[in-house]
Amino acid sequence: MKSIILALSALTLAVLPSYKATATDAGAPWWKSGVVYQIYPRSFQDTNGDGIGDLKGITQRLDYLKNLGVDAVWISPFYPSPMKDFGYDVTNFTDVDPRFGTLADFDTLVAEMHKRGLRLVMDFVPNHSSDEHPWFVESRSSKDNPKRDWYIWRDGRSANQPPNNWLSVFSGSSWTYDPTTSQYYYHAFLKEQPDLNWHNPELRTVMLSAMRFWLERGVDGFRIDGISHTMEDAALLDEPADPKYKDTMPEFDKNLHVYTTEQPSNHSVVREMRKLCDQYPGERALITEAYITFEQQAAYYGTPEAPEAQLPFNFHLISADWTAASVAKVVAEYEAALPTHGWPNWVLSNHDKHRLGTRLPHGQARIAAMVLLTLRGTPTLYYADELGVKDVVVPPELAQDPVELKTPGKGFGRDPERAPMLWDATANAGFTTGTPWLPLEPDYVTLNAEAQDSDSQSMLSLYKTLLKLRRATPALNVGSYKQVAANEGVFAFIREADGQKFFVALNFTDKPATVTLGDLFGHVAFTSVMDQVGQSVAGALELRPNEGVVIKLD
Repeated sequence: MKSIILALSALTLAVLPSYKATATDAGAPWWKSGVVYQIYPRSFQDTNGDGIGDLKGITQRLDYLKNLGVDAVWISPFYPSPMKDFGYDVTNFTDVDPRFGTLADFDTLVAEMHKRGLRLVMDFVPNHSSDEHPWFVESRSSKDNPKRDWYIWRDGRSANQPPNNWLSVFSGSSWTYDPTTSQYYYHAFLKEQPDLNWHNPELRTVMLSAMRFWLERGVDGFRIDGISHTMEDAALLDEPADPKYKDTMPEFDKNLHVYTTEQPSNHSVVREMRKLCDQYPGERALITEAYITFEQQAAYYGTPEAPEAQLPFNFHLISADWTAASVAKVVAEYEAALPTHGWPNWVLSNHDKHRLGTRLPHGQARIAAMVLLTLRGTPTLYYADELGVKDVVVPPELAQDPVELKTPGKGFGRDPERAPMLWDATANAGFTTGTPWLPLEPDYVTLNAEAQDSDSQSMLSLYKTLLKLRRATPALNVGSYKQVAANEGVFAFIREADGQKFFVALNFTDKPATVTLGDLFGHVAFTSVMDQVGQSVAGALELRPNEGVVIKLD
């Protein structure tokens, strides 16, 4: 804002449909009023010099998270695993992999988090196990083994032909022939990740007992991995081809997955999980992971009489065109699709998607932070996004991700967004005293957390300031939302609660933009440039290129 335009415009603000808050800040459960921070444990902090992050490392950095201003920490899998898919191939659902530590380390982590008022959300992987899990070892031993039906086994439809045309998310057929019993087993992901059969009541009971094991140890919630894939159609019909498929897309997208994803019976699984969590005090929360339509996502809230997840993950901004019009449209459609008892949430990046700094147009990372932290709903941050890091270039010989190893050079690999956290300017950015499991960001000397913490206008300072404002302001935390019509290139809206109103204007372009305020006036509470706080605003305001502003209305 180079200038504040004091002349009132004849135009008035056009206000689109609004969405009221359902709770005050004081009464909202943590999963509604808080901010979730995702940690990829291999990459956060190593304490034993093996180049891989561990649970003790997370405990060591809890004060950083508390000072950042987040409320809950979601930790990607740390179960015992052969690491074919880095912890999503589980050999024991009730233990910790020695690479990450011990159950005692986990208990210490929970205690230290709760001491600081932080919540712990852990990944739960219901769809599959590792092929080295004792259950699968038994299951594949013979057709009459008691655990045979804990997995999905079928005859081929002819010699050397799998039962149908179902495809693996990681490319190729989702069926693997096992010569021990001359049958195929189903795996939605790697062949080393056989799918569990949730139609089997014994398997269902055991998996829910695994969740109970962690609830008893104090976890505050679960992020449910791959919920879309939990159930499959029993008829094993071939899936139809997707007419929109192109060669540049992953092979998995060749088919329309009408029989392998989003089966109605998935909801019975989530309802049982929610019923279990509700037996424990402290608002234990379920977060479901699925890349689905708004309507499908809304169904995972369940009903007030039969609740499911509190926060079905909303990934739509990840794939949206990064323009004001596109983002505004996504927000409006999402809000309209939410059930009346549903609370929104927003995700802009995670361990499966390229970093914000790489995906977005130059100069827009600060706008993205403001979108995430000022919209109505629970935000989820991905570790190191608060530092403004980009994807790290990983040479082919250092590739770790199975997606990259199976489809090299196509850009589908996930290693670049999983590089180690940048703590300081010392060797290996303070992440490890050994050799990091993935290459480091080469500019870590200037991008690290310690350096940014002493810079009042750094990306880290922006996140800390904005998180502090959000926490202290019911309107930005759990308030209502009204989208405001604005000039092209600007996304604007009003948040309101407890007698407070805040006007948010975000410039998605690299050119100045004027925003008409009509008869509204107030004072600057925050700008993405980190200046002009307290300055009065009336009539209209001029946004600088790539600038976002929060105005407290008087």
